[in-house]
Amino acid sequence: GVAPDVTEEELVTALDLIGRRVDRLGAINLAAIDEFEEQSERKQYLDTQHADLEEALDTLKSAIKRIDRETRSRFKETFDEVNGHLKIIFPKVFGGGHAQLELTGEDLLDTGIKLMARPPGKRNANVHLLSGGEKAMTAVALVFAIFHLNPSPVCLLDEVDAPLDDANVVRFADLIEEMSSEVQFVVITHNKLTMEMADHLLGVTMNEPGVSRLVSVDVEQAAEMAVG
Repeated sequence: GVAPDVTEEELVTALDLIGRRVDRLGAINLAAIDEFEEQSERKQYLDTQHADLEEALDTLKSAIKRIDRETRSRFKETFDEVNGHLKIIFPKVFGGGHAQLELTGEDLLDTGIKLMARPPGKRNANVHLLSGGEKAMTAVALVFAIFHLNPSPVCLLDEVDAPLDDANVVRFADLIEEMSSEVQFVVITHNKLTMEMADHLLGVTMNEPGVSRLVSVDVEQAAEMAVG
């Protein structure tokens, strides 16, 4: 009912206010309930997809951490082994001295590696400061250090002995002979001292311009024929 003390004017004012509020609400959307249910289902689907993606992301992060951990461990192990072999082989190559690998950074995933070498009678220096022959012999020592870790079936050396003097050529040849039980060496050379340590020689001659001829020599057989 209507309160007895409410005047007609007050009722008209109240009705007018209610009417304006209803007008502001606009037309009634009879499909709103269906749309709400549809959007609710879509939200539930997206929430499920989001949860699956979060789980997959966590799995990937765990896998990356595990791989990084294993990579650091294997890198450090390999680095230490190669470094150990290098410290043994370098003095053989140079008849003394010292060489080692050094890491340039703390993070094993991003660090670089520098090679420090000290031939006999010289200061410890970066390999870039060595002479051509010293660089060549240091490179050979590093290659052989890696071979000791994981020998390759075949190693091709292309005129590595070119910048070496006779004393270093002899050491170079001795090192190849020592490693030849594990690695098959193919050496391209013009040095007679290097040729002397070979089991088989293949020579390339050019009797006519533009025409190469291959000559094969069994060193052991040739030596027997020379003695005979």
